[in-house]
Amino acid sequence: MTSNIAESINAALVLARELPIYDFLEEVRKMFGRWNCSNRKEATQTYKTLGKKYQEMLELNGTMCTRMTVVPSTEYLHTVNDGGRNYTVCLLERKCVCGRFQIDELPCPHAWAVLKSKFLMPEEYCSSYYKPSTIVMTYDVPVYPLPDKNDWNIPEHVAEEVVLPPKWKRPPGRPKKKRDKNLSELLLPKNQHSCSICGQGGHNKRTCRNAPREYNMLNIVEYRLIIQFNSIDFGGIHCNTVEYKSGQLVETVEFNCHWMNT
Repeated sequence: MTSNIAESINAALVLARELPIYDFLEEVRKMFGRWNCSNRKEATQTYKTLGKKYQEMLELNGTMCTRMTVVPSTEYLHTVNDGGRNYTVCLLERKCVCGRFQIDELPCPHAWAVLKSKFLMPEEYCSSYYKPSTIVMTYDVPVYPLPDKNDWNIPEHVAEEVVLPPKWKRPPGRPKKKRDKNLSELLLPKNQHSCSICGQGGHNKRTCRNAPREYNMLNIVEYRLIIQFNSIDFGGIHCNTVEYKSGQLVETVEFNCHWMNT
């Protein structure tokens, strides 16, 4: 399990978190309403058999089965050789030894090879949850808009109730706004900066006490560009461009420049 969805929503509400509680909840309602409408519109306007993400996954599996060989055992049971290793695919039960056919509920590359050899459509062996008709049903219930708070019919006993703010003491220091990282993120290796003088890590050039790096002077090359202008007939200029590299002639380019008098 991951918290990607919660982190995505948290990132989308960075500015809204500074609002009061009512305005914050209103921004959350508006955001979910926009997402619900856009996702439903995208699912209804597609011309493919599967959703966009799952269609890309299916096409990627199809590109990985080009060099596989298929040996049929029965009408539904086949052996697929992939790089010297054999995989058993059962189309009737929609299973493969690799396990991806059962977990993803999409034809894995080995199942793709079997379907391709039998001239069958791989979309027919995908889960119905990936089809646009099912995705549209996910967003069937809209996020209804709310009337203005001045038009709310609030009971008298609720309106007369006094709600005090919670007891809270401000902690010292600047308020923390960044999320707490989990253990896996804390264990990731960090990029270590290196010194521009000696090239070693752990310090910078201000605190460097090591000897500077030795530069290879052979890599420092002198470039010179010499342009010689000679006048020619018809009011033009003849240009000889000579490029020297470390005192040696590299390339000579000649071109004529003309202009018309109007």
